[in-house]
Amino acid sequence: MSTTVKPNPRSDASKKQQVEEMFDNISGRYDFLNRVLSLGIDIQWRKKVRKIVAKSGAKKILDVATGTADLAIELTQIADSHITGIDISKGMLSKGDVKLEKLGLTDRIKLQQADSESLPFDDAAFEAITVSFGVRNFENLEAGMKEMARVLKPGGSLVVLEFSKPRNPVFSAIYWFYFKYILPPLGRLISKDATAYTYLPESVAVFPEGDDFVNVAKSCGYSNVTYKGLTFGIATLYHCVK
Repeated sequence: MSTTVKPNPRSDASKKQQVEEMFDNISGRYDFLNRVLSLGIDIQWRKKVRKIVAKSGAKKILDVATGTADLAIELTQIADSHITGIDISKGMLSKGDVKLEKLGLTDRIKLQQADSESLPFDDAAFEAITVSFGVRNFENLEAGMKEMARVLKPGGSLVVLEFSKPRNPVFSAIYWFYFKYILPPLGRLISKDATAYTYLPESVAVFPEGDDFVNVAKSCGYSNVTYKGLTFGIATLYHCVK
């Protein structure tokens, strides 16, 4: 079991409720913040997710914690793919819908509000599932992983992109300094949310990464799980096969 970190530890609301409120609050500036705070590296990371999904041959794809639909949009580069994107935040989804209208992708991507731990889909409904920086926000990681396994077809792929902790001592020191002392005040200034970018490093610090995440995935119904660190270990890409 992973340690639970909430966006606002002073609140009695559940992590799920707090995460929903947090993303609703920052939805208007989320895309801008993503580009600035990640220096645009997140764009390359999502391409790697798309390549794994494309290689699996999947066409019917579920993007969990889709946010403003950046990964879902990237997945439309897979020929004949159709993506369902779900998120707990209405604010994020509304921004995503605007982007889909502008790009003419409303026939390829359908967005809906849903809870990752209680997905409104039939068993084995999807050939592949993706999660980009979302599993860390699950209130119950194991419940979310099991629920995704339920709606994934046998042999299907779950591809998870998540932040991780760099292992190189020098780079790790720079990384944590940025994460703890630069990112929170900058994120707070731009997003006007007092908790979002303090919660980010705290949630990364306790998330079960690497072999620990592999063990969680295997205990939740995935038979083959591999992973690869990206950009000096800032993020990790996991490929879980049901």
